[in-house]
Amino acid sequence: MTPSTHYKQPRRDTKVHTKRALIIKITSIAFVLFFLIGIISVIQVARIAKSLPDPQQSGSWQMTESTKLYDRTGKILLYEVNAQGKRTVIPYEQIPTYAKQATVAIEDSGFYEHSAIDIKGIFRAFFVNIIRGGISQGASTITQQLAKNAFLTPERTYTRKVKEIILAFWIERYYDKDQILNLYLNQIPYGAGANGIEAGAQTYFGKQAKDITLLESATLAAIVQIPSYYSPWGSHKDELLKRKDRVLEEMYSAGHITKKQRDDNLKISPRFLEQTIGSIKAPHFSMTVRDYLIDKYGEDVINKGGLRVITTLDYDLQQVAERAVMEGAARNTELYKGHNASLVAEDPKTGQILALVGSADYFDTTIDGNFNVAVQGLRQPGSSIKPFAYMTAFQKGYTPETILFDVSTEFDTSGTNSYRPENYDHTYRGPISLRNSLAQSINVTAVKTLYLAGIDDTITNAYNFGLTTLTDPKRYGLSFVLGGGEVRLIDMVGGYSVFAQDGIKHQQSFVLSVEDDQGSILEKYLDRSSQVIEPQYPRLINDILSDQDARRPLFESSFNLTVFPDRDVALKTGTTNDYRDAWVLGYTPSLVVGVWAGNNDNTPMQRSGGSILAAVPIWSTFMNEALTKFPIETFNKPESISVAKPMFDGNYLSNGEIHSILHYADRSDSSGPIPGNPSQDPQYGLWEAPVRAWAIQNR
Repeated sequence: MTPSTHYKQPRRDTKVHTKRALIIKITSIAFVLFFLIGIISVIQVARIAKSLPDPQQSGSWQMTESTKLYDRTGKILLYEVNAQGKRTVIPYEQIPTYAKQATVAIEDSGFYEHSAIDIKGIFRAFFVNIIRGGISQGASTITQQLAKNAFLTPERTYTRKVKEIILAFWIERYYDKDQILNLYLNQIPYGAGANGIEAGAQTYFGKQAKDITLLESATLAAIVQIPSYYSPWGSHKDELLKRKDRVLEEMYSAGHITKKQRDDNLKISPRFLEQTIGSIKAPHFSMTVRDYLIDKYGEDVINKGGLRVITTLDYDLQQVAERAVMEGAARNTELYKGHNASLVAEDPKTGQILALVGSADYFDTTIDGNFNVAVQGLRQPGSSIKPFAYMTAFQKGYTPETILFDVSTEFDTSGTNSYRPENYDHTYRGPISLRNSLAQSINVTAVKTLYLAGIDDTITNAYNFGLTTLTDPKRYGLSFVLGGGEVRLIDMVGGYSVFAQDGIKHQQSFVLSVEDDQGSILEKYLDRSSQVIEPQYPRLINDILSDQDARRPLFESSFNLTVFPDRDVALKTGTTNDYRDAWVLGYTPSLVVGVWAGNNDNTPMQRSGGSILAAVPIWSTFMNEALTKFPIETFNKPESISVAKPMFDGNYLSNGEIHSILHYADRSDSSGPIPGNPSQDPQYGLWEAPVRAWAIQNR
């Protein structure tokens, strides 16, 4: 018998037994672990619960602390964001049925069906947020929101969420649904210092809550989600009305209102009172800072966290700015039918905003005064955009002494269409240097400069300087250099600050520091800067725009408004063709100030209310007072340039011949002609003909 005959195969039931034993062991370990985790969780939850206030005790319902905004000294209070403010508690019976239904429909449609938490809502929000790639939908019930608003801090932690859920269950145990809804409607903030529905109704509609209509009920319910964002006095009123319409749709779907009631109240706005925002200084600046803080820290933190915010605002300069804008707008109203104006002042060395006036009067509804033109308005800049084209041309080898011909010129813009710009005074000067062309804001030569510089490269430079709204070069075409795009005043001030700093861009800032209610620093100003262009090219622009002799012909009798004794001040104006927008951007190495004048509804100013007459006086008034706070400084001079080439060197006569600059320019780097063959340029013939005509006429 061979050895193999003695080998026995292991029994199958032995293997199964071993496998079962392993499974039982793993299961036992897992059970023990889960049991321990459960015990620990229960202990932790019990510990948390023990620390919570008793919802049955009315004295435990907390009073929240407002966020305070100060000027840069930390001594002048500008604004308290959503202070505890007004609250009048009213009985459940005095709250209109529509108001209750509207709030439940938009905030927690299953309020009367689920318990303290909404399991279906949690799963629904979970999957929606996964699909949308972020937290776009929440699942807090009205009871949870009541617990959060009444008892908890605005911190965003799992512990706080556990506290919220525990309190919600307690509240549901102690109060019935109607009582909870009554507590909620009397507790929640409606913005502008109004807490509870009675204060909300009084603040926005000037009536008691018991008297508000279906339309007003739906509007108040729409505000609740983010009161500061959906404020009817802010810049998101259209979004408030859309959300109000959604409330009405939800009420209709729930069977609370009829189709006719829904349709009658859709797409219309209730009549709001004029804003009663309370004590506030520098309102447009303060609202801008508030929006920034809410975006960064969240609504709850700002409304309840008791933050102390030191802003960049110089309140002395702010008062000067407000006075200059208000007086200037009043003058423009009388002379040019231009009812509004805006001003921004920035420290170019830090990017800090020192003064900001968004309109002539924040509280004047006739001019839509609460709209912040400086930060939110997209307006055409007119000729104030020209320095970016000239700077780009200097990058490509042109110089301030380069000669262009200011003669009536047609430009080929598409092969079939043409464009013939006009100068502001409808006269032509013949040969003129780029220096005088820019300083005197000559349109024909500015368009030629843009063509030589290249539209795409010019817009790229403007973007790098901070003008991020110029995104469609094909739409602008050559008219871009005359203000064909849309920009914001605050961005233009930021862009000109890069000129003032020789090509260094400092990120704009409104805030120096943010502290929480315990004194811990949440945020502190940090200078974020970068060199976006070589210093030589912005220095050339500064040299031109601060050249008093060069700009004198443009300003004529207003020239004295642009001169400040012993000060090196550069400036550029801009006016749209229809007088809808008047601009001036003026600066020193230490201060950049931009002014816009016009009407918020885009109606044109009358009687030629351009920049020199409507904007420069406001700017000059401000600069006269503001510059006394800053040291006397001069701009750094550009390096000298010598180009031995006709037209480039300031001499338009070469070997007895007169040509346009395209005869000598090598534009091969920007879709121009082949070097040595300028006639291939599509503009060559159009530029040459009027130059030759001028030469014949001026022999």
